[in-house]
Amino acid sequence: MCGIIGAIAERDVMPALVEGLKRLEYRGYDSAGAVVLDAHNKLTRARAVGKVVELELQLAAKSLQGHTGIAHTRWATHGVPSEANAHPHICRGTVAVVHNGIIENHEELRAEQVKAGYEFTSQTDTEVVVHQIHHHLRPGTSLFDALRATVAELHGAYALGVIGTADPAHLVAARRGSPLVIGLGEGENFIASDVAALLPVTRRFILLEDGDIADITRDSVHIINAAGAEVTRKVHVSTLSADAVERGEYRHYMLKEIFEQPRAVSDTLEGRLNAGRVLEESLGPNAAAILNAVKRVHIIACGTSYHAGLIARYWIEALAGIPCNVEVASEFRYRRPVVSADCLVVAISQSGETADTLAALREAKRLGFRYSLAICNVPESSLVREADIVLMTRAGPEIGVASTKAFTTQLIALMLLTIVLGRRHAMTPELEGKLVTQLESLPAKIEQTLLMSDDIKRLSEQFADKHHALFLGRGAHYPVAMEGALKLKEISYIHAEAYPAGELKHGPLALVDAEMPVIAVAPNNELLEKLKSNLQEVRARGGKLIVFADGAAGFKSSEGVQVLNVPHAEDDTSPLVYTVPLQLLAYHVAVLKGTDVDKPRNLAKSVTVE
Repeated sequence: MCGIIGAIAERDVMPALVEGLKRLEYRGYDSAGAVVLDAHNKLTRARAVGKVVELELQLAAKSLQGHTGIAHTRWATHGVPSEANAHPHICRGTVAVVHNGIIENHEELRAEQVKAGYEFTSQTDTEVVVHQIHHHLRPGTSLFDALRATVAELHGAYALGVIGTADPAHLVAARRGSPLVIGLGEGENFIASDVAALLPVTRRFILLEDGDIADITRDSVHIINAAGAEVTRKVHVSTLSADAVERGEYRHYMLKEIFEQPRAVSDTLEGRLNAGRVLEESLGPNAAAILNAVKRVHIIACGTSYHAGLIARYWIEALAGIPCNVEVASEFRYRRPVVSADCLVVAISQSGETADTLAALREAKRLGFRYSLAICNVPESSLVREADIVLMTRAGPEIGVASTKAFTTQLIALMLLTIVLGRRHAMTPELEGKLVTQLESLPAKIEQTLLMSDDIKRLSEQFADKHHALFLGRGAHYPVAMEGALKLKEISYIHAEAYPAGELKHGPLALVDAEMPVIAVAPNNELLEKLKSNLQEVRARGGKLIVFADGAAGFKSSEGVQVLNVPHAEDDTSPLVYTVPLQLLAYHVAVLKGTDVDKPRNLAKSVTVE
């Protein structure tokens, strides 16, 4: 959600700004803009509603060029998507700002600024920031000092990039609660909200921490922390390649990422299994001491990550033998949970910057939960830095807004966690060995499942005129059904719900008719016969069934029932296998309906505001 890029260089920075915006498109946005200090030290700006390609047309018409510039993709929070509300915002032709996050005290600042004679041209909270910087930019005051004075007056979350005519050789930036990195080049430096935006120009990055303010020139970077002390932050060298975020031969990023899952699962397992055991050292040197003290687990997450947590609850309680609660992070933040000293709080986030999950982790620490674990895909993220121990997924960059490979690698990480906790409680070495064997076989199982794509593509034609769908599952496959419903609604805009199959008679059966497809997940496990009985209830009411079933489950296609056989998977790890055909179903239906698969309307990849 929202994207920032900025540059200061000896060359024209506009090509790098535009390329960076394109690499940030996956985050979700509704407008884009850029501003540069031109050859006459004048702030020249272009903004456009819609995609970056619309902005490019304006940039070409205005011939924007400059050695210092900032650019932005906006996802509307305060004010509708419009050119006036798009970033960058400029005050009196002297200061320009781009901003990610939310300024909570913007109404109070706006009232003060109106009294002081400032005119507002947008509905955004961001415009108060640029006016406040201008207010502090008195003769003899640097742009850096004006930003420093301004952020002391801001309440909320922000990542800021600022340029101005008073200090044309400086790009200044600040971060609190919203990610921002500095990219280091030769005779040029950059800022961005995501490392991926800068991969074509550098691999060397400084990760700003909460409260940091940076003064950046072509040849230097100076940073002060929240206490006002000058600090040196570590330089990280990214191992990502620029083409890691390209589509290649695939029509959409989402399809590419679905087909990358065997490799992503294999990478997440690499170095963590040996001789039928999980190597818990991969969680860090202090992991053993923390895990030894854990007797219960509380998982906090949002969206797809929440569904991963729900599956893990079945694993942790059934296999590890300890209690596990799972909660939506935004709900955890605003209630009063019972604090247990022996509880491990597990925070799950693909980006590690999900605002509600970060805030929930901080609230858990404030309340007195002693131990925390982050499951995340981004090593440099805030969540990783704030947790006591970390279990990294290795999905690689995920560009499609609808998460796929991040979800399956989160499940891998959660199974690894289940095993290292279980060996301290109910799990025998024999069971651990069995689970490790299942994990090792998963990449091949997922490869086999991906071969269903053409059959699922043909099946998707049945959804062309549908407006509703019902997903059913039992046990650990109920959250799988929830994830399938989420994927379908996210990218095809078909209203979809998921229910435990045993709940049909308690309400959802009233909705069943020939116009609403019912999709069932049917592995060959101890709940199979009960599931079959539930599905008969659907057929008796004229509902049309689509069943993703194990070949040995005894389902056969008949009138009103279409069965697609899923490669056999052992029960404990089967949720990872059954997730894949549901991803493919959502993808092919969305393509058929002509929606924007990778950037569905109103959604953002990384939700960095509440």
